[in-house]
Amino acid sequence: MSLAMLAHRHPRIVDWGIHIDRTPAAGWIGLQFVALMPTWVWMAQRMRDGSDDPLGLLALVALAALAWSCRRELRASPRLGWLALAGAGTVFATLMRTGLGFVPALPPLAAGLVAVLALACGLLAFLPRKVAALPVAGLAVLALPLLSSLQFYAGYPLRVVTAEVSRWLLSPGFEVAREGATLAVDGRLVIVDAPCSGVQMVWLGYFTACAVALWASRSGRDFMARLPMVGLLVLAGNIVRNSVLIAFEGAGHPLVPWAHNALGLVLLAAVCGAIARLMVPARPAPEAAELPIPGLITTQGGRHVDTVL
Repeated sequence: MSLAMLAHRHPRIVDWGIHIDRTPAAGWIGLQFVALMPTWVWMAQRMRDGSDDPLGLLALVALAALAWSCRRELRASPRLGWLALAGAGTVFATLMRTGLGFVPALPPLAAGLVAVLALACGLLAFLPRKVAALPVAGLAVLALPLLSSLQFYAGYPLRVVTAEVSRWLLSPGFEVAREGATLAVDGRLVIVDAPCSGVQMVWLGYFTACAVALWASRSGRDFMARLPMVGLLVLAGNIVRNSVLIAFEGAGHPLVPWAHNALGLVLLAAVCGAIARLMVPARPAPEAAELPIPGLITTQGGRHVDTVL
């Protein structure tokens, strides 16, 4: 059989496979986005009814900006491993929301977590290899409306840790005792309340880490190695903020609201700046041959001219 006859008589499924393989990245991602529409509707409702802060929109904007910046480098043929994970995750997220037979439906947040990770896998299937997977997955998770849930589950432990470390820091200058998340400072009760838990600082700190790591083209291994330091920076910043506020409260001079907010913003900026610097690769030291020679006028690719000293 000649090649011409084979070209005319090949099964129709081969044509379908060629058309599927040539489908642009926007088509695949758009189809997956539509398949996960119940999750996006739930996320929008939760942000609109005041159940959660809309900080997740920043993560969605960052993911959209990443896709737009790499639009000319998107793969013509997707990486099949990531594409398979995206398809399986999309089906699994749907089953988690609706249930199947004797398996009950799971909470929307759990199904939403699988859905955003599935979408991240779909995006990674077309992104160039230089884009690390972990920061993309991190931004996808941060897009969820999860601040209220973090406050419910992690807020109190964070408040207790903050109160205890603040007690250590304030002990040299005050008589401090702790009970739960409450401090008695020279006889004055100071409560480390929910806004002082630092949950929002945690979100913004990890958002900064993911966004800067993608901008600086950090590898997944480098990004993972620096994540523990990100958590320590956030915890340290929140402890310093609370210790300063508690010191003023214990001294009988509580800060006025604008000073309270200004202190929080300054420390938040300092923490995010430190995290951004942590994620930016250090510049390599210049080699000896590249250093300027005293007494010589040098130009790149030019001659060396002696000068009169």
